[in-house]
Amino acid sequence: MSTASAAIEAKVAAKPPVLRIEPPGRWGEIPLRELWDYRELLYFFVWRDIKIRYKQTAIGAVWAILQPFMTMIVFTLFFGKLAHIPSGGLPYPIFYYAALLPWTYFSGALQGATNTIVDNQRLITKVYFPRLTLPLTDVLSGLVDFCVSFLMFVAMMVYYNIRPTATVLWLPVFLLLAMLTALGVGLWLSALNAMYRDVRYVLPFVVQFWMFASPVAYPSSLLPEKWHWLYGLNPMAGVIEGFRWSLTGRGDPPGRLLMISSGVVVVVLLGGVAFFQKMETNVADVV
Repeated sequence: MSTASAAIEAKVAAKPPVLRIEPPGRWGEIPLRELWDYRELLYFFVWRDIKIRYKQTAIGAVWAILQPFMTMIVFTLFFGKLAHIPSGGLPYPIFYYAALLPWTYFSGALQGATNTIVDNQRLITKVYFPRLTLPLTDVLSGLVDFCVSFLMFVAMMVYYNIRPTATVLWLPVFLLLAMLTALGVGLWLSALNAMYRDVRYVLPFVVQFWMFASPVAYPSSLLPEKWHWLYGLNPMAGVIEGFRWSLTGRGDPPGRLLMISSGVVVVVLLGGVAFFQKMETNVADVV
C-alpha cells in the first residue's frame, strides 16, 4: 500500500460521524430511545426549574404547602361547615386535602407544560434537542412540590389519628395517572400555545372550571349512578377519587370511574404526542 493511500484511509477513518436530524417518521410514535439518549439534559432541565422556582424566596418549599392548605381551609368552611357536603365519614380537612394533593400537582404541571415552548423559544431556535423534554420537565419537576405538600398530609393524618391501610399501595398508580394526564393535555396545549398565544390567557379559566368539574369540593357519589360513565370522561375524576380511597382506605375503589378515566388518558396522551410531533417539525419557525 502506498503512502498516499494510507494517508487517505487514515483521513477517512478520522472523519467525525455525521448526525442527521430528521422530523419524526410517524406521528404518535413516542421517541423513547431519543429521550433516553438525552436523559442528562432532561435531568438538568428539571434541576434548573427547581432552582428557579425557589430562588430568592423567603420561605422556600413552604409555598408548595400553602396553596393546597389555604384552599383546604376555604373548602372546609364553605363546602363542609356551611353547605354540609358529605365527606364519607372523613374529617373535612382530610377529605379536601386528599383531593387537592393530585389537583394542585396536576394544575401546576399543566400550566408549566403549556407555557414551556414559548418560555424556551430562544433555546429552541439555537440548538436541537427532543422538544418533548420540555413539557416532560414540568411534569417531573412538579413532583418536588407534590412530595413537600404530601408531608403536610401525613402530619394531618397523624393529627386526626387516621392510619393508612393496604390501599395506599395503589397510590403510585394514581400518581402516574395524574402525571400522564398532565403530560397528555400539556402536549396539546403547549403546541397550541406556540401557534396561538391566546391559550395562555384562557388556561387559568379552563383550570378553574376543570377543578369544579372534578370531585375536589364534593364526592362523585353525589352524581347519579347512570351518569358515572360520562363523569369518567374527565380523567382527573378517577385520579382524585383514587387518591381519597388509597390514602384513607375509606369508601369504595373508583372501579368503573377509574377504568373510563384511564382509557381517556391513553387517548389524550397518544393524540397529544402525535399533535406535538407534527408541530415539532416547524416549532422553531413558529415561536
